[in-house]
Amino acid sequence: MNALSRREEDTLLKSTKARALKECDPVVKAFAECSSGRTLSVAWACRDKYKLVQECMLQYTGPEHMAIVREEYLRLRDQQAVQKESS
Repeated sequence: MNALSRREEDTLLKSTKARALKECDPVVKAFAECSSGRTLSVAWACRDKYKLVQECMLQYTGPEHMAIVREEYLRLRDQQAVQKESS
């Protein structure tokens, strides 16, 4: 079976986002520092830093990367199913 359940899809998305935040931590911290103590001015004062956060996160959560993550998950799931059958 080459389809993911909604639960599996949600779990993969959450773990991928967590990994992206970890990998993009320096960029996220820079944005957080810029936005600290600001309210409305954050929209234009930190625009460049926010754009960098979005670009970094897209590297790890974009459609191409998510397709790779799904394929790897399905491969491992199928491999485990075969191992259970042979046991």
